[in-house]
Amino acid sequence: MEKHSLINEKATSALLESSLREHLEAIQSLLDSKLPEIEQAGLLICETLRAGNKVLLCGNGGSAADAQHIAAELVGRYEQERRSFPAISLTTDTSALTALSNDYGYEEVFARQVRGLAVAGDVLIAISTSGRSPNVIKAAEKAKALGCKVIGLSGCSGEPLASLCDMAIVVPSERTSRVQEAHITIGHLWCEMVDLLAV
Repeated sequence: MEKHSLINEKATSALLESSLREHLEAIQSLLDSKLPEIEQAGLLICETLRAGNKVLLCGNGGSAADAQHIAAELVGRYEQERRSFPAISLTTDTSALTALSNDYGYEEVFARQVRGLAVAGDVLIAISTSGRSPNVIKAAEKAKALGCKVIGLSGCSGEPLASLCDMAIVVPSERTSRVQEAHITIGHLWCEMVDLLAV
């Protein structure tokens, strides 16, 4: 029993160490090669909010949680006391999500909300770890058609979402969990920029 326990402990330690090293590699890649893109996108978000426009966000699953998280930081506050900014997560209204999915199909669930809520000059942050989520892609297409800027957050190759965006930060990882960890770090960096520059 003790031997079995020691084997499990070693396996667990190896698993955790491997995952943490993957996490560090993903974050290091942001520092090494993605910082200019993150900064450029953050500046666009700050300019958009200073101009009185809003930020819309969408994604599925963990990316839906990230969209909700970032929107909450903008409407509330991140670390500094400041005015509230207009940010809407398109993933949080269950009545809209279910009605639109039922009436138009799940691929249209975000695009239909973009059509009703977005105006030219707004920004859509479109989050898809694979870059292939049909409903996120359709939202990006609709936002562009309305005159909004689109910032993409993805992983893997980032395509086809990345090509539809004005700016795209593609985390160079195939593992969803590592991509999502990098995405929320990027979201927090943008919130830090908003605290500093958008007031």
